[in-house]
Amino acid sequence: MSSFEILDRRFKSYVLFNAGLERIADGCRWTEGPVWFGDADCLLFSDIPNNRILRWIEGVGVSVYRQPSHYANGGTRDREGRLISCLHGARSVVRTEHDGRITTLVDRIGGKRLNSPNDVVVKSDGSIWFTDPHYGIAMDYEGGRAEEELPCRVYRLDPGGRIDVVSDAFACPNGLCFSPDETRLYIAETGRLGDDSVERQISVFDVLDADSGRLGAGRPFYAPSVGAADGFRCDEDGNVWTSAGDGVHCVSPEGELLGRIRIPQTVSNVAFGGRHRSRLFICASHEVYAIYLNRRGAPDGVNRRGAPDGATRAP
Repeated sequence: MSSFEILDRRFKSYVLFNAGLERIADGCRWTEGPVWFGDADCLLFSDIPNNRILRWIEGVGVSVYRQPSHYANGGTRDREGRLISCLHGARSVVRTEHDGRITTLVDRIGGKRLNSPNDVVVKSDGSIWFTDPHYGIAMDYEGGRAEEELPCRVYRLDPGGRIDVVSDAFACPNGLCFSPDETRLYIAETGRLGDDSVERQISVFDVLDADSGRLGAGRPFYAPSVGAADGFRCDEDGNVWTSAGDGVHCVSPEGELLGRIRIPQTVSNVAFGGRHRSRLFICASHEVYAIYLNRRGAPDGVNRRGAPDGATRAP
């Protein structure tokens, strides 16, 4: 049976009916933060409760990339192809240099510790945008319980090291991504642990000033009917492929649900990768899946430079 559910005729052209859902990893506790390295032909992803980052290579399988990982969650690559990671345990955003050294980019604002950085994207100008909810310090399972010193916010770290709050409009901001032309920023609200009073949805913000990162007022974009939008990425046409309680939802730039990929586990996050960035990697509970699509993922910060799907160094 096909894993695809077509709800809008436009979604039919995105589907490859001879491409099935593949389980490429299992035996984890909660997978997150998928990052594709085209130059190394591998996928990195986090197994947060097990305090490790794993690496998957086609035909080889899964191996440990880093353990301990300081309970790494979301990840991405910068314009030089280096891994950028959000760490629950170290309450920081860090960069893995080409020689393997780890550089802390930010862990405090005004002398106060971040909460537990969750998801991160790099804009084509080299600025790093990340969310800082409380999940990693609200429980011991994905980090360690600790006092909140700052509100849960969305931040922008510019290439010169200046950090600014770009939004404090969320109870707990989670996933985020830019539209392909970077004129829109999508941010997920997943609410504080134990609080069901906040609507779990994706909001969209217009980027009013590309140099400073100033955003317009947010407006509702999409709320899954089942579960919550946790992590998501855009394809080349600006559709948002987001996690949900029943799989992956494909949502048009207008906020219309076009179709679903049914997944037997709760999905946390997704990433485009593969030879043409047309393979969707799906982190779901204790497993990771992959499926080929008839659409390519939007270029990331690395590919905007014209580099061949990655930097010149493998992880």
